[in-house]
Amino acid sequence: MQSSRVSSPAQALPGGAVVVTTIPARLDALLWSPFHTRVIAALGITWILDGLEVTLAGSLAGALKQSGTLQFSNLDIGFASSAYLAGAVLGALGFGWLTDRIGRRKLFFITLTLYLLATAATALSWDLASYATFRFLTGAGIGGEYTAINSTIQELVPARYRGWTDLIVNGSFWIGAALGAAGAIVLLDPAVLDPEIGWRLAFLIGAVLGLIVFVMRFWIPESPRWLMVHGRPDEAERIVRDIERHARHAPEREGELRSIRLRMRSHTPLREVARTLFVTYRPRALVGLALMSAQAFFYNAIFFTFALVLTDFFQVRPDHVGWYILPFSLGNFLGPLLLGRLFDTIGRRRMIAFTYSMSGVLLVISGYLFAIGVLSATTQTLLWMVVFFFASAAASAAYLTVSETFPLEVRALAIALFYAIGTAIGGVVGPVLLGALIDTGSRISVFAGYVFGSLLMIVAAVIAWQFGIDAERKPLESVARPLAVAE
Repeated sequence: MQSSRVSSPAQALPGGAVVVTTIPARLDALLWSPFHTRVIAALGITWILDGLEVTLAGSLAGALKQSGTLQFSNLDIGFASSAYLAGAVLGALGFGWLTDRIGRRKLFFITLTLYLLATAATALSWDLASYATFRFLTGAGIGGEYTAINSTIQELVPARYRGWTDLIVNGSFWIGAALGAAGAIVLLDPAVLDPEIGWRLAFLIGAVLGLIVFVMRFWIPESPRWLMVHGRPDEAERIVRDIERHARHAPEREGELRSIRLRMRSHTPLREVARTLFVTYRPRALVGLALMSAQAFFYNAIFFTFALVLTDFFQVRPDHVGWYILPFSLGNFLGPLLLGRLFDTIGRRRMIAFTYSMSGVLLVISGYLFAIGVLSATTQTLLWMVVFFFASAAASAAYLTVSETFPLEVRALAIALFYAIGTAIGGVVGPVLLGALIDTGSRISVFAGYVFGSLLMIVAAVIAWQFGIDAERKPLESVARPLAVAE
Protein backbone atom coordinates (compact mmCIF):
# COMPACT_ATOMS: atom_id res chain seq x y z
CA MET A 1 0.00 0.00 0.00
CA GLN A 2 1.38 3.40 -0.91
CA SER A 3 1.90 5.85 1.91
CA SER A 4 2.88 9.43 2.61
CA ARG A 5 6.46 10.65 2.28
CA VAL A 6 7.28 13.66 4.44
CA SER A 7 10.17 16.06 4.50
CA SER A 8 10.76 15.52 8.20
CA PRO A 9 10.14 12.56 10.54
CA ALA A 10 8.60 14.85 13.16
CA GLN A 11 5.07 14.10 14.35
CA ALA A 12 3.96 17.68 13.66
CA LEU A 13 5.73 19.51 10.86
CA PRO A 14 6.52 23.22 10.93
CA GLY A 15 4.69 25.62 8.66
CA GLY A 16 6.24 25.67 5.19
CA ALA A 17 7.40 22.04 5.23
CA VAL A 18 6.30 19.99 2.21
CA VAL A 19 4.63 16.59 2.35
CA VAL A 20 4.20 14.28 -0.64
CA THR A 21 1.22 12.00 -0.14
CA THR A 22 -1.23 9.67 -1.86
CA ILE A 23 -3.79 9.95 0.96
CA PRO A 24 -6.48 11.84 -1.05
CA ALA A 25 -6.22 9.31 -3.91
CA ARG A 26 -6.35 6.37 -1.49
CA LEU A 27 -9.48 7.72 0.22
CA ASP A 28 -11.21 8.21 -3.16
CA ALA A 29 -10.21 4.74 -4.39
CA LEU A 30 -12.00 2.96 -1.52
CA LEU A 31 -15.17 0.95 -1.99
CA TRP A 32 -17.99 1.44 0.49
CA SER A 33 -17.26 -0.20 3.85
CA PRO A 34 -18.64 -0.49 7.40
CA PHE A 35 -16.43 2.46 8.32
CA HIS A 36 -18.30 4.71 5.88
CA THR A 37 -21.62 3.44 7.17
CA ARG A 38 -20.67 4.31 10.76
CA VAL A 39 -19.51 7.77 9.74
CA ILE A 40 -22.71 8.50 7.84
CA ALA A 41 -24.86 7.22 10.70
CA ALA A 42 -23.05 9.42 13.21
CA LEU A 43 -23.26 12.47 10.94
CA GLY A 44 -26.78 11.91 9.66
CA ILE A 45 -28.24 11.84 13.13
CA THR A 46 -27.24 15.48 13.54
CA TRP A 47 -29.57 16.41 10.71
CA ILE A 48 -32.17 14.29 12.48
CA LEU A 49 -31.66 16.59 15.46
CA ASP A 50 -32.15 19.67 13.31
CA GLY A 51 -35.30 18.19 11.77
CA LEU A 52 -36.56 17.38 15.23
CA GLU A 53 -35.93 20.94 16.43
CA VAL A 54 -37.55 22.66 13.47
CA THR A 55 -40.53 20.32 13.44
CA LEU A 56 -41.12 20.66 17.14
CA ALA A 57 -41.13 24.43 16.76
CA GLY A 58 -43.59 24.17 13.88
CA SER A 59 -45.79 21.47 15.44
CA LEU A 60 -45.90 23.27 18.76
CA ALA A 61 -46.92 26.61 17.24
CA GLY A 62 -50.58 26.10 18.09
CA ALA A 63 -49.77 24.93 21.61
CA LEU A 64 -47.51 27.93 22.23
CA LYS A 65 -50.33 30.26 21.17
CA GLN A 66 -52.64 28.59 23.68
CA SER A 67 -50.07 28.22 26.45
CA GLY A 68 -51.17 29.79 29.70
CA THR A 69 -47.59 30.92 30.31
CA LEU A 70 -46.50 32.13 26.86
CA GLN A 71 -49.63 32.96 24.83
CA PHE A 72 -47.70 33.69 21.63
CA SER A 73 -49.16 35.41 18.58
CA ASN A 74 -48.35 34.30 15.02
CA LEU A 75 -45.84 37.16 14.86
CA ASP A 76 -44.21 35.98 18.12
CA ILE A 77 -43.83 32.48 16.70
CA GLY A 78 -42.32 33.89 13.51
CA PHE A 79 -39.93 36.01 15.61
CA ALA A 80 -38.81 33.01 17.67
CA SER A 81 -38.29 30.98 14.49
CA SER A 82 -36.18 33.77 13.06
CA ALA A 83 -34.18 33.88 16.32
CA TYR A 84 -33.36 30.18 15.83
CA LEU A 85 -32.21 30.85 12.29
CA ALA A 86 -30.23 33.93 13.32
CA GLY A 87 -28.43 31.78 15.88
CA ALA A 88 -27.72 29.21 13.19
CA VAL A 89 -26.25 31.95 10.99
CA LEU A 90 -23.90 33.31 13.65
CA GLY A 91 -23.04 29.83 14.89
CA ALA A 92 -22.14 28.70 11.38
CA LEU A 93 -19.85 31.70 10.87
CA GLY A 94 -18.06 31.46 14.21
CA PHE A 95 -17.74 27.71 14.32
CA GLY A 96 -17.01 27.53 10.58
CA TRP A 97 -13.95 29.69 11.09
CA LEU A 98 -12.87 27.47 14.00
CA THR A 99 -13.50 24.28 12.00
CA ASP A 100 -10.91 25.22 9.39
CA ARG A 101 -8.54 26.37 12.12
CA ILE A 102 -8.68 23.66 14.82
CA GLY A 103 -10.21 20.73 12.94
CA ARG A 104 -13.52 19.06 12.20
CA ARG A 105 -13.62 16.59 15.08
CA LYS A 106 -13.16 19.00 17.99
CA LEU A 107 -16.02 21.15 16.73
CA PHE A 108 -18.35 18.14 16.74
CA PHE A 109 -18.27 18.01 20.52
CA ILE A 110 -18.31 21.76 21.16
CA THR A 111 -21.35 22.44 19.00
CA LEU A 112 -23.22 19.35 20.22
CA THR A 113 -22.73 20.39 23.84
CA LEU A 114 -24.14 23.84 23.09
CA TYR A 115 -27.13 22.26 21.37
CA LEU A 116 -27.81 19.92 24.29
CA LEU A 117 -27.78 22.65 26.91
CA ALA A 118 -29.81 25.13 24.88
CA THR A 119 -32.56 22.77 23.77
CA ALA A 120 -33.01 21.49 27.32
CA ALA A 121 -33.23 25.11 28.52
CA THR A 122 -35.97 25.81 25.95
CA ALA A 123 -38.24 23.50 27.91
CA LEU A 124 -37.93 25.91 30.86
CA SER A 125 -38.89 29.07 28.91
CA TRP A 126 -41.14 31.51 30.77
CA ASP A 127 -41.74 34.30 28.23
CA LEU A 128 -41.00 35.31 24.65
CA ALA A 129 -37.55 36.72 25.47
CA SER A 130 -36.35 33.55 27.21
CA TYR A 131 -37.85 31.26 24.57
CA ALA A 132 -36.29 33.25 21.71
CA THR A 133 -32.91 33.37 23.51
CA PHE A 134 -32.79 29.61 24.04
CA ARG A 135 -33.90 29.02 20.45
CA PHE A 136 -31.11 31.34 19.29
CA LEU A 137 -28.51 29.32 21.22
CA THR A 138 -29.94 26.03 19.95
CA GLY A 139 -29.64 27.36 16.40
CA ALA A 140 -26.03 28.40 17.05
CA GLY A 141 -25.15 24.83 17.97
CA ILE A 142 -26.90 23.38 14.92
CA GLY A 143 -25.37 26.01 12.63
CA GLY A 144 -21.90 25.04 13.80
CA GLU A 145 -22.70 21.41 13.08
CA TYR A 146 -23.49 22.19 9.44
CA THR A 147 -19.96 23.33 8.67
CA ALA A 148 -18.02 20.54 10.36
CA ILE A 149 -20.29 17.78 9.14
CA ASN A 150 -20.50 18.76 5.47
CA SER A 151 -16.72 19.20 5.43
CA THR A 152 -16.22 15.75 6.90
CA ILE A 153 -18.58 14.08 4.44
CA GLN A 154 -16.66 15.53 1.51
CA GLU A 155 -13.25 14.59 2.93
CA LEU A 156 -13.96 11.03 4.10
CA VAL A 157 -16.41 9.67 1.51
CA PRO A 158 -15.00 8.36 -1.81
CA ALA A 159 -15.71 10.55 -4.84
CA ARG A 160 -17.96 8.00 -6.54
CA TYR A 161 -20.42 8.10 -3.60
CA ARG A 162 -20.03 11.73 -2.54
CA GLY A 163 -23.15 13.26 -4.09
CA TRP A 164 -25.63 10.59 -3.05
CA THR A 165 -24.16 10.35 0.44
CA ASP A 166 -24.28 14.09 1.03
CA LEU A 167 -27.90 14.27 -0.10
CA ILE A 168 -28.90 11.33 2.10
CA VAL A 169 -27.24 12.83 5.19
CA ASN A 170 -28.84 16.22 4.63
CA GLY A 171 -32.14 14.56 3.77
CA SER A 172 -32.14 12.69 7.07
CA PHE A 173 -33.38 16.00 8.51
CA TRP A 174 -36.81 14.63 7.68
CA ILE A 175 -36.43 11.54 9.83
CA GLY A 176 -36.08 14.00 12.70
CA ALA A 177 -39.08 15.89 11.39
CA ALA A 178 -41.13 12.70 11.55
CA LEU A 179 -39.92 12.00 15.09
CA GLY A 180 -40.83 15.53 16.11
CA ALA A 181 -44.26 15.21 14.55
CA ALA A 182 -44.91 11.86 16.22
CA GLY A 183 -43.73 13.24 19.56
CA ALA A 184 -46.00 16.25 19.21
CA ILE A 185 -49.00 14.02 18.45
CA VAL A 186 -48.59 12.25 21.76
CA LEU A 187 -47.32 15.08 23.93
CA LEU A 188 -49.94 17.61 22.81
CA ASP A 189 -52.87 15.25 23.22
CA PRO A 190 -54.90 16.64 26.17
CA ALA A 191 -56.01 13.11 26.99
CA VAL A 192 -52.38 12.14 27.59
CA LEU A 193 -50.78 15.25 29.08
CA ASP A 194 -51.58 18.79 30.07
CA PRO A 195 -50.53 20.71 26.90
CA GLU A 196 -48.65 23.20 29.10
CA ILE A 197 -46.40 20.33 30.19
CA GLY A 198 -46.48 18.52 26.85
CA TRP A 199 -44.74 21.20 24.79
CA ARG A 200 -41.97 21.43 27.39
CA LEU A 201 -41.40 17.67 27.36
CA ALA A 202 -41.35 17.76 23.55
CA PHE A 203 -38.17 19.86 23.57
CA LEU A 204 -36.49 17.42 25.92
CA ILE A 205 -36.68 14.78 23.16
CA GLY A 206 -33.92 16.64 21.36
CA ALA A 207 -31.69 16.75 24.42
CA VAL A 208 -32.05 13.00 24.99
CA LEU A 209 -31.32 12.24 21.34
CA GLY A 210 -28.31 14.56 21.52
CA LEU A 211 -26.79 12.44 24.29
CA ILE A 212 -26.92 9.42 21.96
CA VAL A 213 -25.21 11.42 19.23
CA PHE A 214 -22.44 12.41 21.65
CA VAL A 215 -21.45 8.76 22.06
CA MET A 216 -21.68 8.04 18.32
CA ARG A 217 -19.29 10.92 17.58
CA PHE A 218 -16.38 8.90 18.95
CA TRP A 219 -16.66 6.72 15.81
CA ILE A 220 -15.50 9.58 13.59
CA PRO A 221 -11.79 10.34 13.12
CA GLU A 222 -10.33 13.70 12.20
CA SER A 223 -10.23 14.39 8.47
CA PRO A 224 -6.91 13.04 7.10
CA ARG A 225 -7.00 15.72 4.42
CA TRP A 226 -7.20 18.45 7.08
CA LEU A 227 -4.40 16.81 9.09
CA MET A 228 -2.12 16.69 6.03
CA VAL A 229 -2.34 20.43 5.46
CA HIS A 230 -2.01 21.29 9.14
CA GLY A 231 1.32 19.58 9.72
CA ARG A 232 0.18 16.21 11.10
CA PRO A 233 0.89 13.75 8.26
CA ASP A 234 1.81 10.83 10.52
CA GLU A 235 -1.56 11.01 12.27
CA ALA A 236 -3.31 11.24 8.89
CA GLU A 237 -1.43 8.18 7.69
CA ARG A 238 -2.44 6.14 10.77
CA ILE A 239 -6.11 7.02 10.25
CA VAL A 240 -6.08 6.10 6.57
CA ARG A 241 -4.28 2.80 7.22
CA ASP A 242 -6.90 1.95 9.83
CA ILE A 243 -9.68 2.71 7.34
CA GLU A 244 -7.95 0.59 4.69
CA ARG A 245 -7.88 -2.39 7.03
CA HIS A 246 -11.68 -2.46 6.80
CA ALA A 247 -12.20 -1.32 3.20
CA ARG A 248 -10.95 -2.43 -0.23
CA HIS A 249 -9.72 -0.30 -3.09
CA ALA A 250 -11.73 -0.49 -6.30
CA PRO A 251 -9.78 -2.79 -8.67
CA GLU A 252 -9.76 -0.22 -11.46
CA ARG A 253 -8.27 2.39 -9.12
CA GLU A 254 -5.33 0.39 -7.77
CA GLY A 255 -2.95 1.83 -10.35
CA GLU A 256 -4.27 5.38 -10.13
CA LEU A 257 -3.03 6.44 -6.70
CA ARG A 258 -1.50 9.73 -7.75
CA SER A 259 0.48 11.71 -5.20
CA ILE A 260 0.09 15.36 -4.31
CA ARG A 261 2.60 17.81 -2.82
CA LEU A 262 1.24 19.96 0.02
CA ARG A 263 2.95 22.77 1.91
CA MET A 264 2.10 22.84 5.61
CA ARG A 265 0.26 25.80 7.14
CA SER A 266 -1.18 26.49 10.60
CA HIS A 267 -4.14 28.42 9.21
CA THR A 268 -5.37 30.35 6.19
CA PRO A 269 -5.46 34.16 6.59
CA LEU A 270 -8.90 35.72 6.16
CA ARG A 271 -7.55 37.90 3.34
CA GLU A 272 -6.64 34.76 1.39
CA VAL A 273 -10.02 33.26 2.19
CA ALA A 274 -11.80 36.32 0.80
CA ARG A 275 -9.66 36.36 -2.35
CA THR A 276 -10.23 32.65 -2.92
CA LEU A 277 -14.01 32.81 -2.50
CA PHE A 278 -14.83 36.09 -4.20
CA VAL A 279 -12.06 36.56 -6.78
CA THR A 280 -10.59 33.20 -7.79
CA TYR A 281 -13.91 31.35 -7.53
CA ARG A 282 -16.36 34.21 -8.09
CA PRO A 283 -18.77 32.28 -10.40
CA ARG A 284 -18.91 29.42 -7.90
CA ALA A 285 -19.62 31.93 -5.13
CA LEU A 286 -22.56 33.27 -7.14
CA VAL A 287 -23.94 29.75 -7.55
CA GLY A 288 -23.53 28.98 -3.84
CA LEU A 289 -25.18 32.22 -2.78
CA ALA A 290 -28.11 31.77 -5.16
CA LEU A 291 -28.75 28.15 -4.17
CA MET A 292 -28.50 28.74 -0.43
CA SER A 293 -30.62 31.92 -0.42
CA ALA A 294 -33.41 30.44 -2.54
CA GLN A 295 -33.73 27.19 -0.61
CA ALA A 296 -33.51 29.00 2.74
CA PHE A 297 -36.47 31.23 1.95
CA PHE A 298 -38.42 28.44 0.26
CA TYR A 299 -38.02 26.03 3.14
CA ASN A 300 -38.03 28.19 6.22
CA ALA A 301 -40.83 30.49 5.13
CA ILE A 302 -43.12 27.57 4.34
CA PHE A 303 -42.14 24.98 6.91
CA PHE A 304 -41.91 27.26 9.94
CA THR A 305 -45.47 28.40 9.20
CA PHE A 306 -46.77 24.96 8.21
CA ALA A 307 -48.80 24.55 11.40
CA LEU A 308 -50.19 28.09 11.17
CA VAL A 309 -51.61 27.46 7.70
CA LEU A 310 -53.25 24.24 8.88
CA THR A 311 -54.72 25.74 12.05
CA ASP A 312 -55.73 29.17 10.69
CA PHE A 313 -57.03 28.24 7.23
CA PHE A 314 -58.07 24.60 7.62
CA GLN A 315 -59.06 24.63 11.31
CA VAL A 316 -56.81 21.68 12.15
CA ARG A 317 -56.47 21.20 15.90
CA PRO A 318 -52.94 21.96 17.23
CA ASP A 319 -52.56 18.44 18.62
CA HIS A 320 -53.40 16.99 15.17
CA VAL A 321 -50.79 18.96 13.19
CA GLY A 322 -48.27 16.14 13.60
CA TRP A 323 -50.45 13.82 11.53
CA TYR A 324 -49.96 16.13 8.55
CA ILE A 325 -46.23 16.62 9.10
CA LEU A 326 -45.62 12.86 9.00
CA PRO A 327 -46.54 12.36 5.30
CA PHE A 328 -44.93 15.71 4.43
CA SER A 329 -41.70 14.47 6.05
CA LEU A 330 -41.91 11.23 4.10
CA GLY A 331 -41.99 13.09 0.79
CA ASN A 332 -39.02 15.19 1.86
CA PHE A 333 -36.93 12.16 2.80
CA LEU A 334 -37.80 10.19 -0.33
CA GLY A 335 -36.57 13.03 -2.56
CA PRO A 336 -32.86 12.78 -1.68
CA LEU A 337 -33.12 9.01 -1.26
CA LEU A 338 -34.55 8.35 -4.73
CA LEU A 339 -32.97 11.23 -6.66
CA GLY A 340 -29.60 11.28 -4.91
CA ARG A 341 -27.79 8.78 -7.15
CA LEU A 342 -28.75 10.82 -10.22
CA PHE A 343 -26.53 13.63 -8.94
CA ASP A 344 -23.59 11.21 -9.34
CA THR A 345 -24.69 9.83 -12.73
CA ILE A 346 -26.68 12.42 -14.69
CA GLY A 347 -24.60 15.10 -13.02
CA ARG A 348 -24.69 17.94 -10.52
CA ARG A 349 -25.51 20.85 -12.79
CA ARG A 350 -28.39 19.16 -14.62
CA MET A 351 -30.01 17.75 -11.49
CA ILE A 352 -29.67 20.94 -9.47
CA ALA A 353 -31.29 23.01 -12.21
CA PHE A 354 -34.05 20.39 -12.59
CA THR A 355 -34.93 20.07 -8.89
CA TYR A 356 -34.85 23.80 -8.23
CA SER A 357 -37.06 24.66 -11.21
CA MET A 358 -39.52 21.84 -10.52
CA SER A 359 -39.86 22.98 -6.91
CA GLY A 360 -40.66 26.54 -7.99
CA VAL A 361 -43.20 25.58 -10.65
CA LEU A 362 -45.02 23.08 -8.45
CA LEU A 363 -45.29 25.52 -5.54
CA VAL A 364 -46.94 28.11 -7.79
CA ILE A 365 -49.50 25.52 -8.87
CA SER A 366 -50.25 24.33 -5.33
CA GLY A 367 -50.27 27.92 -4.05
CA TYR A 368 -52.83 28.94 -6.65
CA LEU A 369 -55.11 26.05 -5.69
CA PHE A 370 -54.74 27.11 -2.04
CA ALA A 371 -55.58 30.72 -2.93
CA ILE A 372 -58.84 29.83 -4.70
CA GLY A 373 -59.89 27.62 -1.79
CA VAL A 374 -60.31 24.27 -3.54
CA LEU A 375 -57.99 22.32 -1.24
CA SER A 376 -58.60 20.55 2.05
CA ALA A 377 -55.95 20.08 4.72
CA THR A 378 -55.31 16.59 3.32
CA THR A 379 -54.99 17.59 -0.35
CA GLN A 380 -52.87 20.62 0.59
CA THR A 381 -50.47 18.30 2.44
CA LEU A 382 -50.37 15.84 -0.47
CA LEU A 383 -49.46 18.63 -2.87
CA TRP A 384 -46.75 19.84 -0.51
CA MET A 385 -45.41 16.27 -0.42
CA VAL A 386 -44.91 16.41 -4.19
CA VAL A 387 -43.40 19.92 -4.14
CA PHE A 388 -40.93 19.09 -1.43
CA PHE A 389 -39.98 15.73 -2.91
CA PHE A 390 -38.01 17.84 -5.38
CA ALA A 391 -37.26 20.75 -3.03
CA SER A 392 -35.64 18.48 -0.44
CA ALA A 393 -33.16 17.12 -3.00
CA ALA A 394 -32.56 20.68 -4.21
CA ALA A 395 -31.86 22.04 -0.73
CA SER A 396 -29.50 19.17 0.06
CA ALA A 397 -27.70 19.79 -3.22
CA ALA A 398 -27.06 23.38 -2.15
CA TYR A 399 -24.99 22.13 0.80
CA LEU A 400 -23.25 19.64 -1.49
CA THR A 401 -22.34 22.41 -3.92
CA VAL A 402 -20.81 24.85 -1.44
CA SER A 403 -18.91 22.08 0.35
CA GLU A 404 -17.22 20.43 -2.65
CA THR A 405 -16.45 23.32 -5.02
CA PHE A 406 -14.01 25.29 -2.84
CA PRO A 407 -10.48 24.36 -1.69
CA LEU A 408 -9.83 22.26 1.42
CA GLU A 409 -8.41 25.13 3.48
CA VAL A 410 -11.55 27.27 3.19
CA ARG A 411 -14.18 24.53 2.86
CA ALA A 412 -15.83 24.82 6.28
CA LEU A 413 -15.80 28.61 6.27
CA ALA A 414 -17.23 28.62 2.73
CA ILE A 415 -20.10 26.40 3.89
CA ALA A 416 -20.63 28.68 6.87
CA LEU A 417 -20.45 31.89 4.87
CA PHE A 418 -22.87 30.89 2.15
CA TYR A 419 -25.21 29.23 4.62
CA ALA A 420 -25.11 32.38 6.76
CA ILE A 421 -25.66 34.82 3.90
CA GLY A 422 -28.33 32.63 2.34
CA THR A 423 -30.15 32.10 5.60
CA ALA A 424 -29.89 35.77 6.54
CA ILE A 425 -31.33 36.78 3.17
CA GLY A 426 -33.96 34.09 2.85
CA GLY A 427 -34.31 32.11 6.05
CA VAL A 428 -34.55 34.78 8.72
CA VAL A 429 -36.87 37.01 6.67
CA GLY A 430 -39.07 34.17 5.43
CA PRO A 431 -40.81 33.02 8.63
CA VAL A 432 -41.52 36.60 9.77
CA LEU A 433 -42.87 37.56 6.33
CA LEU A 434 -45.08 34.49 5.98
CA GLY A 435 -46.22 34.80 9.60
CA ALA A 436 -47.33 38.36 8.91
CA LEU A 437 -49.06 37.34 5.68
CA ILE A 438 -50.91 34.54 7.46
CA ASP A 439 -52.01 37.02 10.15
CA THR A 440 -53.85 39.00 7.45
CA GLY A 441 -56.19 36.03 7.01
CA SER A 442 -55.95 36.50 3.23
CA ARG A 443 -55.21 33.46 1.09
CA ILE A 444 -54.15 35.76 -1.75
CA SER A 445 -51.53 37.40 0.50
CA VAL A 446 -50.12 34.02 1.49
CA PHE A 447 -50.09 32.96 -2.18
CA ALA A 448 -48.03 36.07 -2.98
CA GLY A 449 -45.43 34.88 -0.46
CA TYR A 450 -45.37 31.46 -2.11
CA VAL A 451 -44.91 33.01 -5.56
CA PHE A 452 -41.94 35.01 -4.30
CA GLY A 453 -40.31 31.86 -2.95
CA SER A 454 -40.98 30.07 -6.24
CA LEU A 455 -39.33 32.83 -8.27
CA LEU A 456 -36.22 32.61 -6.09
CA MET A 457 -35.96 28.87 -6.81
CA ILE A 458 -36.38 29.32 -10.56
CA VAL A 459 -33.76 32.09 -10.70
CA ALA A 460 -31.37 29.86 -8.73
CA ALA A 461 -31.98 27.05 -11.24
CA VAL A 462 -30.98 29.32 -14.11
CA ILE A 463 -27.81 30.45 -12.31
CA ALA A 464 -26.85 26.84 -11.49
CA TRP A 465 -27.36 25.79 -15.11
CA GLN A 466 -25.25 28.65 -16.39
CA PHE A 467 -22.39 28.68 -13.87
CA GLY A 468 -22.58 25.31 -12.05
CA ILE A 469 -19.68 22.85 -11.89
CA ASP A 470 -19.81 19.23 -13.08
CA ALA A 471 -18.15 17.84 -9.94
CA GLU A 472 -19.69 14.38 -10.02
CA ARG A 473 -17.32 11.46 -9.32
CA LYS A 474 -14.27 13.74 -9.38
CA PRO A 475 -11.65 13.96 -6.59
CA LEU A 476 -12.01 17.07 -4.43
CA GLU A 477 -8.46 18.08 -5.33
CA SER A 478 -9.37 18.22 -9.04
CA VAL A 479 -12.65 20.08 -8.44
CA ALA A 480 -10.82 22.75 -6.41
CA ARG A 481 -7.05 22.53 -6.02
CA PRO A 482 -5.89 22.96 -2.39
CA LEU A 483 -4.30 26.32 -1.65
CA ALA A 484 -1.40 24.44 -0.02
CA VAL A 485 -0.36 22.63 -3.21
CA ALA A 486 3.41 22.99 -3.68
CA GLU A 487 4.44 23.25 -7.34
